[in-house]
Amino acid sequence: MPTSEQLEIKTLAHEFAAGELRPFTHEWDESRTLGDDVFGKLAELGFLGMLIGEEHGGLDFDLLTYLMVLEELAWGDAAVALAVSIHSGPVSGLIQWHGTDEQKSRWLPPLASGEVLGAFALSEAGAGSDPSGLRSSAGWDGDEWRIDGEKKWVTNGTRAGLLLTFARTGEEEISTFLVPGDAKGVSIDGREKTMGFRASDTVTVALQGARVGGDGLLGAQGAGLRHALAALDLGRIGVAVQASGVGRAAMEHAAGYALEREQFGRPIARFGAIQAKLADMAAKVSAGRVLAYEAAAAMEAFRSGDAGERTGVDGVTARAAIAKLVASEAATWAADEAVQIYGGYGYMRHYPVEKLLRDAKGYEIFEGTNEILRQVIAREVLRAAGD
Repeated sequence: MPTSEQLEIKTLAHEFAAGELRPFTHEWDESRTLGDDVFGKLAELGFLGMLIGEEHGGLDFDLLTYLMVLEELAWGDAAVALAVSIHSGPVSGLIQWHGTDEQKSRWLPPLASGEVLGAFALSEAGAGSDPSGLRSSAGWDGDEWRIDGEKKWVTNGTRAGLLLTFARTGEEEISTFLVPGDAKGVSIDGREKTMGFRASDTVTVALQGARVGGDGLLGAQGAGLRHALAALDLGRIGVAVQASGVGRAAMEHAAGYALEREQFGRPIARFGAIQAKLADMAAKVSAGRVLAYEAAAAMEAFRSGDAGERTGVDGVTARAAIAKLVASEAATWAADEAVQIYGGYGYMRHYPVEKLLRDAKGYEIFEGTNEILRQVIAREVLRAAGD
């Protein structure tokens, strides 16, 4: 059960989302950009340094507290939650876990304060759900690393002061690099126009002879694929709670509308068909959240060395995949049902639920499509069965 302190932090995040995100979410969706001051406000609350140690200016949250905050932010605005999850999860997390003392001192304080926004540059046109297929390359050139390639769907790309970048350093070897956003050879090659998350800063990043010094290599050379898979586990757990936040928002909007909308002389909330939809929304969204919490507990146990495995049906990778699969499909279903409850109004752009449906669909695609996640889960089931 959450502690009183965790519940207080959750309440703070909810109040922030209600006051600073919800009133602007339609405007940001229409303009396809977030407010210039939103990251400063997040930084003031410490929400850009949630997984960063206190010695580097962060809050040093455990994963459960981190997930509680992410859900509330997604309840307020999905694009904001996605930006925070990339910055505070895979980017800050990998540096916290694998960086040298010098790398931590250089990057973690400005990441925690919001002076630097982090982006995760893994996916490529031919390597989305399968990071082992990436073709970007890095080689030692003089006293620097030279990186060449093109990264797709990079969230926070335009604003990023740090690109956590993955590139091949050998035929069978992938490494992780800390690339400053203003490094020579780094350019933004176009912003995506997306169905949902329209305010999200999702871009293509071109790396044309981008150069970083020897201190730009994160962890050991060749450890990149291991880093990427760990980051995907964390990212999928984060996606699960974000989806829960969007699904919960859809349920609450639908319930409120059902109490107001009258047909045949009574609120439609009194009809059994509507009540059944709301009950199923609550059950499915709650299930996704619980699975995310269980996956987070498994990840913390594994990282601490106390218990648990990365592989296996009960391992971190399978649990993260299951949580993301269930929560994302629950969110899409709940948002779709919310549109149905609203009827004709649900199809209109100036009502909130159609945006929630567009956003929810994204959770079924990024951080590994749900088709890939079913393969990941099945692989672990078969492994346990001895196949």
